[in-house]
Amino acid sequence: MLALVTMQGLAQTKTATITGYSPALKDGTLVIGGAGSSWEITDSVKDGHFSLTVPVDELSMGGIACIGEGCPNYSFCLMLKPGVTVNVTGTDRMFPLWKVESPVQEQQTLNSMTEKCRDVIMELINIGLKKDRNRYDSISMVLTKKEMDILPSLPVDAASISKLTNIARIQKNMKDFPYMEQLKSLEASFVARAPKGFEAQLAEIHNYIYQSQVLQQDDKAADVELFDMLGNKHRLFDAFSGGGYVLLDFWGIGCGPCRMSEPEMREVYERMKGKLEIVGINEDDVSTWKNSDFSKRIIWKNWNDGVKGSSINGKYCDIGAVPYYVLISPDKRIVWKAVGYQPGYLLGLAEALNGPKQDNSSNLQIAIRKVEHKPNGTVISFRYYTKKGFWFRIVKDSYLTANGKKYKLTAADGIKLDENNYAEKNAFTAKEDYIGEINYCDFTLTFEPFETIPDSFDFVEGDGKGAFVIRKIMTLPSLPSRGKES
Repeated sequence: MLALVTMQGLAQTKTATITGYSPALKDGTLVIGGAGSSWEITDSVKDGHFSLTVPVDELSMGGIACIGEGCPNYSFCLMLKPGVTVNVTGTDRMFPLWKVESPVQEQQTLNSMTEKCRDVIMELINIGLKKDRNRYDSISMVLTKKEMDILPSLPVDAASISKLTNIARIQKNMKDFPYMEQLKSLEASFVARAPKGFEAQLAEIHNYIYQSQVLQQDDKAADVELFDMLGNKHRLFDAFSGGGYVLLDFWGIGCGPCRMSEPEMREVYERMKGKLEIVGINEDDVSTWKNSDFSKRIIWKNWNDGVKGSSINGKYCDIGAVPYYVLISPDKRIVWKAVGYQPGYLLGLAEALNGPKQDNSSNLQIAIRKVEHKPNGTVISFRYYTKKGFWFRIVKDSYLTANGKKYKLTAADGIKLDENNYAEKNAFTAKEDYIGEINYCDFTLTFEPFETIPDSFDFVEGDGKGAFVIRKIMTLPSLPSRGKES
């Protein structure tokens, strides 16, 4: 969220105003807010007061969050539309439960929901302040169930539909959603009761609940129709015309990590021309996507399908989270899928494509550059990318697996095992403060020799919590790289 503070907002002229006051807020507390998926308007509290002028084209779900001492890590949802002023007030720092004064009728729907769920929300806030993640997840599900029980008594409007959309998205992200039949009944009720104008939102909810079969690793990729910011239509498979790999980057304008990744992705795009094509697939509504200054600076394929929760997202994404990456081979097979971004991920992806064939998606920051089979063992050359000043570890209990057997780590050169190691060599420096300098560290690990050299093997970084695996490492030499040397 803080990363968004430095970014430019949407090129809009219509605005709503959010004003607020609480004597409990300390001076300097950061308030960030917005409408839709773009929350990037900020103000600092002074004498308990703050004010945000939020770009908004039409009635939208928006809100605020306060970042400062004693403030919960929670968002305060508000209904916003052009020309209105919404005033929020409280006597404490529990801003999600403050009083809301607004001329927007749909805000009353939100207020009713909040009031009926006040006890559970307060419990969530207190658990969040204690950082008890396990209990937070369980109580979040209690809140979801309570909201589902309340929704039938509320009007079907933009506010209640937004709530139902969030619940449907939660369901998509869970393996076994416990209230599936109730959710299906709710969706049917909303479809029957909804006034005209909500067809797209209801279709999104339906697509989250009744998901098509999602493509998995090694499956053949599926072609779909998308369009660019000028409205020109394209086929996804057009991206394979260069003969290289294709990376699908599912992203959203309000997603901090998505936007943080842009400088590194730009660098990788330039380095890997001829070997990697990038297709950015935006998850926002079309108007938000087209009006964003950030969207306009993307230099790779910047496409949208115009159907939230459906079409290409429903075919490729297991969960409703961004950034979500899908790497597809030149023969149109899914190589791997990964979610989330850390500095070094995309450079690590490029390194893996330039080295022996491998699946490093469980930790994109590390890639294998070379495999050598010697009489005294298998010697593997690694490169680890990370933000300058950040450390990484490789445990001494790491091993290789092949043919159902383990091959122990016997030596390391260039790093110290079970200790903090720092990357000192510069790989890339971004102008943006939130990325800064990404460094790399080269090192080798030697393992017991294979009894018989396999076609492929796995590297396993120990069996402890948080360990990662580089899978399907090919022992045959890779083809010469066509990408620019780093």
